[in-house]
Amino acid sequence: MAKSEKPVLLSGGNPQIAKGEGDAPVQAYIAAMPGWKSAAWARLDALIAREVPGVRKAVKWNSPLYGAPDALPNHWFLSIHCYDRYIKVAFFDGRRLDPVPPVASKSGDTRYFHVHEADAVDESAFADWVRQASVLPGEKM
Repeated sequence: MAKSEKPVLLSGGNPQIAKGEGDAPVQAYIAAMPGWKSAAWARLDALIAREVPGVRKAVKWNSPLYGAPDALPNHWFLSIHCYDRYIKVAFFDGRRLDPVPPVASKSGDTRYFHVHEADAVDESAFADWVRQASVLPGEKM
């Protein structure tokens, strides 16, 4: 993509970013997140990198994925997705976290945490979830 081109925003404002492994596609996704979401997730992305040294990152299906450095290939503990009013954080083994993230899922053990514009995210609690999730087997994707 040329520097002058902006990524297409899909339904709900989710950036359409080419599939890729590593930090670069995730940073491109973050830069393309609309409005307040870019700065909010950039802060939490940096927190994840601090809490899980060597964290693996990728963008697949227009969503950033995060995996433990020693996890099996294509196993991920967390993903995000942009919606009009919030960022949806999916903890794939979230039912095993203590405390369990607040939003239930129809898909097995996944639990969600939503970040809204006016939210004051408890970064200490979020960091604790990230540390816990990073040592679980994760979801193969």
